[in-house]
Amino acid sequence: MEEPGPAAAPPEGRDERSLEALSLAGGGGAAVAAGRQLPEGRRATLASALELEGTVLREGRLTQFVANNLERRIRLSGAPRGEPPAGGGGSSIPAIDPGALQDVVALAGQVAAQVDELLRNVHCGLQALTALSVGCIQTYRDGVESLGEAADLSIRAMYALVARCEELDRAMQPVPALAKRIRDMKGTLERLEGLCK
Repeated sequence: MEEPGPAAAPPEGRDERSLEALSLAGGGGAAVAAGRQLPEGRRATLASALELEGTVLREGRLTQFVANNLERRIRLSGAPRGEPPAGGGGSSIPAIDPGALQDVVALAGQVAAQVDELLRNVHCGLQALTALSVGCIQTYRDGVESLGEAADLSIRAMYALVARCEELDRAMQPVPALAKRIRDMKGTLERLEGLCK
């Protein structure tokens, strides 16, 4: 955290002594005993007072402070003003605000309603996607089946055409001999015409 300014007030729950009083009570000797010479002035007074209540780390202009007994200080900061902590520093539960509880209940109801609506929307979206996926799969299946049937019919038609061509070839086998006979007859007729002239 940043270095506290000159008008920084002590946090709630701390002793009523100021930081200067804590520094004077400690004599400022904690830092000197640790072998560190503090600069003069307000900064040294605040830093030495902070060192009495926790650990102070400095990195350039940044000063970090980790308080001793942080959990107890957090509990003390949650206690209502003017009410001493119960049990002399034990776990004190702050008073519960009924209005805050009602707000939390109302917000929880709103969140639950929004979550229900979100789940309904997700459910509807998933159903639509599932129906679309099923339709695509059925269309693909129908296309594959029709393609298979068409390919089967094409193969059967091709076999039938080949069979008909073979039958035609067998039926056309006498044609060359018939053509030769026709040529012979034609030649004979030409010779007879030549003799008759």
